[in-house]
Amino acid sequence: MKEVLAELQKRRGEAAMGGGQRRIEAQHARGKLTARERIEVLLDEGSFEEYDMFVQHRCTDFGMDEMHYPGDGVVIGCGTINGRTVYVFSKDFTVFGGSLSETHAKKIMKIQDMALQNRAPIIGIFDAGGARIQEGVAALGGYGEVFWRNTQASGVIPQISVIMGPCAGGDVYSPAMTDFIFMVRDTSYMFVTGPDVVKTVTNETVTAEQLGGASIHTTKSSIADGAYDNDVEALLQVRRVVDFLPMNNQAPLPELDVYDDPARLDMSLDSLVPDNPNKPYDMKELIAKTVDEGDFFEIQESFAKNIVVGFGRVEGRTVGIIGNQPMVLAGVLDSDASRKAARFVRFCDCFGIPIVTFVDVPGFLPGTAQEYGGLIKHGAKLLFAYGEATVPKITVITRKAYGGAYDVMSSKHVRGDINYAWPSAEIAVMGAKGAVEILYRSELGDTQKIAARTKDYEDRFANPFVAAERGYIDEVIMPHATRMRISRALAMLRHKQQETPWRKHDNIPL
Repeated sequence: MKEVLAELQKRRGEAAMGGGQRRIEAQHARGKLTARERIEVLLDEGSFEEYDMFVQHRCTDFGMDEMHYPGDGVVIGCGTINGRTVYVFSKDFTVFGGSLSETHAKKIMKIQDMALQNRAPIIGIFDAGGARIQEGVAALGGYGEVFWRNTQASGVIPQISVIMGPCAGGDVYSPAMTDFIFMVRDTSYMFVTGPDVVKTVTNETVTAEQLGGASIHTTKSSIADGAYDNDVEALLQVRRVVDFLPMNNQAPLPELDVYDDPARLDMSLDSLVPDNPNKPYDMKELIAKTVDEGDFFEIQESFAKNIVVGFGRVEGRTVGIIGNQPMVLAGVLDSDASRKAARFVRFCDCFGIPIVTFVDVPGFLPGTAQEYGGLIKHGAKLLFAYGEATVPKITVITRKAYGGAYDVMSSKHVRGDINYAWPSAEIAVMGAKGAVEILYRSELGDTQKIAARTKDYEDRFANPFVAAERGYIDEVIMPHATRMRISRALAMLRHKQQETPWRKHDNIPL
């Protein structure tokens, strides 16, 4: 028996070395952790249970029958994050560059099936060079099976991808179908075709960073939801976001002990909105002063900064937060902001996370670039997302809510449950200046008359009371009581149920 136990330990030791010491050292020289080191950082200490440690590929072409490594380039298993079960796979770049083979894919499929069957989140750590060319169509078939499982798990369990090295070719589509993608600056890349292929086909000369680095995907393409300076920071932030998420679409929201009084008043909010309606203020200040202990996890912080989305807690329970940002483009809605917010609303609705919306929106961004870029459909995505969401929806209008953008931002008309307004709220078709120029075009030459007309319009509409008179606003509240009112509304809506007509699925304007 002693010899058998020694043999097991020997085999485990060989498997743990992946592609060998030299390749591990090369991985470290690039500033990257190995596949197993990443799992150790991600999961609670000592909680990881590894599966299929000894699986090897069965390819015999191109000399592959002489090259075998236990595990075949991916480490799979389950463990816990702060005591809650998660499933994980981590691609091992030291083995065949982490490339996907038939057996490599089967390992990922196994852990995907386990995660879905047991209704727990799955986290994929990517560091690989695409399909294993030596296996041809067998590798492509493996990709397809992994992709199909992504679609089956979508909206059922949270799926998180962490890009910690190259992620190219077929590898990019699995993360693209997951709920969140996080990257590491300077060491992670995502692209369908690499710089060499781009050079050959289009004659463009571009580096991997310029083509698909973290800076590109967090600011231009919106593929990634966040980027961090190194492997450890990225994995710690993944732990943090998992704490906000329920285990699955039927599980209760995580609830933490909290020492922040839900009835806390913050008198500084009474002076947050400037007297000058064209002067900006920081919506993130309001968010931080509303959520528990100022703890706000922002999603896509570097993309479409004119809208802010992310997770916070109220009374220890997760809420999704969306807010127009007056500091950027006056908080206007454009195509990028609409897509960003729509995707976040739909995620929250999938997993039963209540949505709190802070509104200060002067309208949609005008111009040919926006219209040619499909602003109508992108704006409709956000409208559709709010309209189809059945989770509790609470809206607070802090200042401007103009035109169609007022309707889109979780208004009463798209079934916002509780709609509050601050006394500084202005709910109208458009701003006073633009309205007067249309209504009194014949008087435009008379400065005094126009000034008087503008003041009349402001007195009539630059307040929340016209909407409140019609029941479109449930209550005009004091800014300092915002946290208390939101907390009470969330408690009241905790058991909300809303029936929708039967359908196979909706047809969101993509």
